[in-house]
Amino acid sequence: MNTLHIEHPVTDFQVWRDAFERFASARTDAGVRAHRIQRPLDDERYVLVELDFDDPDSAAGFLGFLESVVWASPANSPALEGSPRTRILQSVE
Repeated sequence: MNTLHIEHPVTDFQVWRDAFERFASARTDAGVRAHRIQRPLDDERYVLVELDFDDPDSAAGFLGFLESVVWASPANSPALEGSPRTRILQSVE
């Protein structure tokens, strides 16, 4: 399993969540097997997202889509504050 880990601050969680849901079919089409959304207990304006893929190339491809289509457009990424930090992780156990 390979996971695209994303984290960034948001100005409004519900606005961000609504935008996230608008891209559900894009995630499915890109091969996302499962996703998790988390927030730190002490910061409701920070989001961590994990998207699971079968292979690292699919994760990298979807990251490219996020960078060029979603995060590049304020209309597609309302409530995004700052630049997302990302990593592609590989499960070892």
